[in-house]
Amino acid sequence: MSLSNPASGAPRKVQILIVDDEPKNRMLLEAMLKPEGYQTITANDGLEAIAVLAQHEIDLILLDFMMPGINGCEVAIRLKSDPRTKNIPIIMITALDDRSARLAGLNAGAEEFLSKPVDRAELWVRIRNLLRLKEYSDFLQTHNQTLEQKVEERTATLLNSYIETIFTMTRAAEYKDEDTGTHVRRISDYCRYLAEELGLDSTFADCIYYASPMHDIGKIAIPDHILLKPGMHDEAECRVMRTHSALGAKILGQSESPYIKMGAEIALHHHERWDGTGYPDGLKGEAIPLPARIMAICDVYDALRSRRPYKPAFGHDRAVEIITEGDGRTEPGHFDPAVLAAFKRCADRFDAIYDETENQMHGM
Repeated sequence: MSLSNPASGAPRKVQILIVDDEPKNRMLLEAMLKPEGYQTITANDGLEAIAVLAQHEIDLILLDFMMPGINGCEVAIRLKSDPRTKNIPIIMITALDDRSARLAGLNAGAEEFLSKPVDRAELWVRIRNLLRLKEYSDFLQTHNQTLEQKVEERTATLLNSYIETIFTMTRAAEYKDEDTGTHVRRISDYCRYLAEELGLDSTFADCIYYASPMHDIGKIAIPDHILLKPGMHDEAECRVMRTHSALGAKILGQSESPYIKMGAEIALHHHERWDGTGYPDGLKGEAIPLPARIMAICDVYDALRSRRPYKPAFGHDRAVEIITEGDGRTEPGHFDPAVLAAFKRCADRFDAIYDETENQMHGM
């Protein structure tokens, strides 16, 4: 008899392991099996059987109940507790003909039980039935592994597609404002690092890493004469600039991507303030989504470190001082207290991220 190989689909001979401490019993069982086309391997005790299983691909085990050393029940328990051998069917064979022995063998994990002397026809039927079940089980296992692999491949393809879309959109924003490029690269690192400092899981940290660069995507819809104005904005221009939050959320729209969903949430709310004085909706406290609360402090830090038409670039210490103590324009009350505390703990890492990006940009 042959089985198909789950890996290649090619047929192969069935291999049956015979485990019995009596040579004559092993020879008898081999004599019964070989005319049916089965290949046999023998072991004279439980430990040898376990060693054989480590070296050979076995399809079924004929296991003697009574053996010196470790008996058949103990062998079965070991094999059924090992992921590598737990699916190999076991037929327990014994000269004992009592109910307790059968229950012990079945409880140990044996699929079938035969009494000595073994009836040839009964042995063949039991083996064929168990091998059919094993072949079907192997097929299902291989099929499930194939499906899981395909799901993983498609998930990876979809993830790459989402990330490519994000990079395309952020590159579009970079063309509008040359300073945006290094800013968004730093923002990703700031946000992921701060999320980790807050004890958020890796799924959230990875998501905010890819979502955060889209926070200012709405600026591509702001007229150039306002966006690129070299001086301070007047009140009317400030109102137009503030529309970039809602515009960004609208551009990102409804998406199944968790990254773009979070990106839209951040775009809309990253200028909200913990004390309710932000925009566009004046949200307060925990009504502001957590990703936007994390983004808010990262965005302010990077803005303070960067040169603007209305201000010079501040050093790290001054930027931290403004965020943690306030300067009239930026106040500690603008930020989630838990996020602010985490920022204080890892502020030095923000400084390192800023310097790394600037050095890369200038080829240092």
